[in-house]
Amino acid sequence: MDFNINNVSGIGDFTTEDLILKEKKVGKIFYAPNSKAFVILNENKTLEVRTDRNLSKLLQEKFESVMKSRYFGNGGIEIVLSGQIPQDEIYDLVRLSYNLTIS
Repeated sequence: MDFNINNVSGIGDFTTEDLILKEKKVGKIFYAPNSKAFVILNENKTLEVRTDRNLSKLLQEKFESVMKSRYFGNGGIEIVLSGQIPQDEIYDLVRLSYNLTIS
């Protein structure tokens, strides 16, 4: 599944920056207007979003393609975009991440 943030409705303004590690582009970071990251799209086809701990735990138990976020830690999840989680649920998680980030 390809992720396109422009297909996510209900989020406001954001900026994008390339994620560079060891002089190599490894993904994209999406920032809310307050300059805090709310989504990380990795080149290895994973997506990291901010969540609360209870939702993070629930999703990790329900889906084997969901793990603790490397960037957000306990406050987020990393999702393998393999199709296990429906696209509309991923968009809902992106909206939640945006809302948690701006509040």
